[in-house]
Amino acid sequence: MNDIKNRAKPFEFMQCISILKSTAKRARNLRELRDLIATVSEESIFHHTCQYFLKGRIREYTNDFAHWVGESLEESALAEQLSSIDPYEFKDISELRTALLTVADNYLENFPEPREALAGEEFYFNETITIVFPARIRARNLAEFLIAIRYIDGASIYYHFYEARTRLGGGIDDFSKWFDEVLGEQELAKKLWAIDPFMHSIEGIREHIMEIVDEKVKNDMEITGVEE
Repeated sequence: MNDIKNRAKPFEFMQCISILKSTAKRARNLRELRDLIATVSEESIFHHTCQYFLKGRIREYTNDFAHWVGESLEESALAEQLSSIDPYEFKDISELRTALLTVADNYLENFPEPREALAGEEFYFNETITIVFPARIRARNLAEFLIAIRYIDGASIYYHFYEARTRLGGGIDDFSKWFDEVLGEQELAKKLWAIDPFMHSIEGIREHIMEIVDEKVKNDMEITGVEE
């Protein structure tokens, strides 16, 4: 079994960088935010939702819209509703946009006179151009993966753990996919699937993955030692 794992397709870590681009569009209140969410590009929606965790923001929120509504407009109830939207569960950005609009519309129906943000605290819509390239780090087994995940750049973890959910669908990330399909470590993959991406920062995700894989590597070493 160990020989098979050693000959398995290695995991190639990818790196990503995002170049920020302004859309020159801004919202001063919830109604303006709602109208711009309806018309801005899909790249802008993706940036403000799926790339939220790449920015190291407050974990109380799960996207830029919720963050602004909660912090600048002080509409905590709406911020909570927006944060409950999982951007990775939709098959495309169009469906995600619809979900955001539905929450905003329902709130505006009950509170038709939204408060204004203070000067300088308007919501600015941006887009990003994301460039993905090999990090030139590969792991052929769990021991090598453990070393790599400890030191790899946080943007690589974002790409493989968060962004992968958009590419692969079904809440699947690149790490658990490799564990399951290449190494045949289904139980290990399930433990990664159980990590809630919205409850941790990228560094928190790193720590959880390291803990899970380290436990598995140690257990495998103990079993090998007994067999010998």
